[in-house]
Amino acid sequence: MVSDVLRILFGGSNIVRETAEVFRVNAEAADARGAEMQRAALDQMAAEFHVTERGLFDRIIDGLNRLPRPAMALGTLGLMVAAMVDPLWFGERMAGLALVPEPLWWLLGAIVSFYFGARHQAKGQEFQRSLATTLARAPQVVETVATMRALRADSPGAADPGANARVVLAVTEPEANRALAEWRAQTATM
Repeated sequence: MVSDVLRILFGGSNIVRETAEVFRVNAEAADARGAEMQRAALDQMAAEFHVTERGLFDRIIDGLNRLPRPAMALGTLGLMVAAMVDPLWFGERMAGLALVPEPLWWLLGAIVSFYFGARHQAKGQEFQRSLATTLARAPQVVETVATMRALRADSPGAADPGANARVVLAVTEPEANRALAEWRAQTATM
């Protein structure tokens, strides 16, 4: 009769556990669900930012997209050098720029800001992709670090020889040192 009562309480259908879970969440199961949700979110984010192999056209366009900023910076430096080398030539060019109507300057400003805004957005998305890839590798890195820390010389059991008693005795017992024994014999006779 006692075994039947124990089987009912702790057997296949655990009444105590099931009753307790009505009032309190099973912490182990909740942690497992949380870890699974986080893994699914990371997998979804990594799949969203998956980078495919880029073709020749994409690489050429990417190279062309990198030209305007250096060209503008070098052009500005070139104008400063031209102003110092040939002030009359520089003055003529700047007088020509003074004749450009104001709406054209606004249009140029809009084009440049759209270009750099789009480039900033593209670089931001690329950063998000690399961040998702890095986060997906985080559990592997944590595992590797834990494994490496376990191999440190000051960690408990790192040099444990296990069940090999000969190795334990060989390590704990000092070897005979013939040179030291001869020196002790010589100093004892003096």
